Amino acid sequence: MELISVYSAAGLLEANILKGFLEAQGLQVFLSQESVGRTLGLSAGVLGVVDILVPESQVSEANSLIDEIISDDFEDADFTDRPPESPSQDLSN
Repeated sequence: MELISVYSAAGLLEANILKGFLEAQGLQVFLSQESVGRTLGLSAGVLGVVDILVPESQVSEANSLIDEIISDDFEDADFTDRPPESPSQDLSN
C-alpha cells in the first residue's frame, strides 16, 4: 500500500485533529513526523511539521474533505445513529 501526503500540519495537535476527522469519515490515516522533532517535542518550524498520509486510493476523497474543512463548507447532517439526548438534570439541590 502506497501512502500519499495530503496535508502538512503545523504540529501534532493539528495533525491529530485532522486525523480524527478523516478517520471519522471512513478514511485510513497515518501521521509522519521527522523523528528528531518528535523526540524533542517540537511543534514549530521544519521539525514540527507532521504529514497526513492516506492510501493512494483515498487521496481524492481526503483532498476533497480537507478542502471542505478549510473553506468551512463541510456539513455532516447524518445524526440518525446518535441516541436521543436525555433531559438535563438540575443538580443544584
